[in-house]
Order: sequence, then C-alpha cells, then structure tokens
Amino acid sequence: MKMQSKTIMQNSRMRNEIESSVSIVECYVCGKGLSEGNSISAKTLSNGIVLFCDVHYSMQ
Repeated sequence: MKMQSKTIMQNSRMRNEIESSVSIVECYVCGKGLSEGNSISAKTLSNGIVLFCDVHYSMQ
C-alpha cells in the first residue's frame, strides 16, 4: 500500500519582510575584488568589519 501525504500551507495573514543591502566586495587596502580573481576575507578591527584580499589579509 502506497501512502501519500499532502501539506497545505496558508499564508493569508502572515507577511514576511526581509531587508537587505548590497556592497561592492573589494580589498580595503588595494581595492581589488572578486572580478580580478582575488579571494576576499573579512576581519573585525576596532573600527568595524573590513574586507581584505588574500595578499593583504595576512599583513593585518
């Protein structure tokens, strides 16, 4: 005997709002980004989160 299941979801009263933003991903030091083939990593510094390429990440 084969069992079938059905899931019915109603979203008539629920409203989901998502806020987002987009920034250019580039190195804080040299300005190179993903389009140049670099990998970019983030570091938390005293002034906030900063992005570095693979060359400059180890220097910080």
